[in-house]
Amino acid sequence: MAETNQVEHTQISTSLEVERIDKNLFRSKSLWLPLRARGVFGGQVISQAVVSATNCVDPTFALHSLHCYFLLSASPSTPIIYNVERVRDGKSYVTRAVKAIQNGHIIFIMICSFQKPEPWQPQQQWPMPKVPSPDDCELQETRYARVLEREDLPQDSRDFFQALHYERSRSPISIKVAAEHEHSADGVIRYMYWMRARSIPKYEAPFQKASANLLDLQPHPDRQNSAFWLTPLTFNSRTLGLKRDGGGPGSRLTMTSTVDHTLWFYNNDFDFAEWLLYVIESPRAGSGRGVVHGRIYTQDGTLVAVAAQEGVVRADIRGPVAEEKKTAAKL
Repeated sequence: MAETNQVEHTQISTSLEVERIDKNLFRSKSLWLPLRARGVFGGQVISQAVVSATNCVDPTFALHSLHCYFLLSASPSTPIIYNVERVRDGKSYVTRAVKAIQNGHIIFIMICSFQKPEPWQPQQQWPMPKVPSPDDCELQETRYARVLEREDLPQDSRDFFQALHYERSRSPISIKVAAEHEHSADGVIRYMYWMRARSIPKYEAPFQKASANLLDLQPHPDRQNSAFWLTPLTFNSRTLGLKRDGGGPGSRLTMTSTVDHTLWFYNNDFDFAEWLLYVIESPRAGSGRGVVHGRIYTQDGTLVAVAAQEGVVRADIRGPVAEEKKTAAKL
């Protein structure tokens, strides 16, 4: 089991911090390994890359999109170096590329774009779904505590839920279930969560957006996925509804890992210390991959960000085994 006694990750401010070591070079100060994860939480890597890129951009430009790929798992024991490339400086848009390097290997790449805001332009958005308010929803750690009250709970399950309860209680992100496995009239299944950052300082807009990646990449303990601080807030696990403790063959989740991730921002004034609604849908999964779309709303119904993520999602099914070629005997 992954080490969970990492006090530093309990503060958003610490999770985002990077040290500037040259004009375009930055170094991580802390890294977090989630429960049962194979590497550092991907959401933290994105957030630190965003902070690094933002430090190389004129503050009159605001981050509006990022596109990234996770290439290798990162170790929490070695700092990550973020190398920012100043790709383009235009009048309305600025482009930056970031390579995250650890032990001489590129583990992550991101390209991001910054825009001079144009709030006078026309706008439209999808409405926020109707869900219970955050005050009427339950914290995940409270749900786990209730499970632990069961006297018939097997010891291995008890150990697991105790670890989940401990980690969720210490996480910098509070999560409440607003709706799970909701079917729309046209058959689309949605999952919805209220989320907010705990103990977050009053950051300026660029760093609120960096914090957004911590929310967007929260792992979902109910499905025991921890390839990120987003394996997927349910992201990848929601593509097929598989579980680690699933039933028969083909229903058990054996692997999830994010391949690529995209986030678009349409608001510069939101505050991640307030509750935000995260709406998640998966339009397609197959061939060991799945894609998920996400929308992030403020409580007043403003759509502030749109996300998309594709990841590896594998069930316990073996592919066909290629027959070994038999070498013809030579006379």
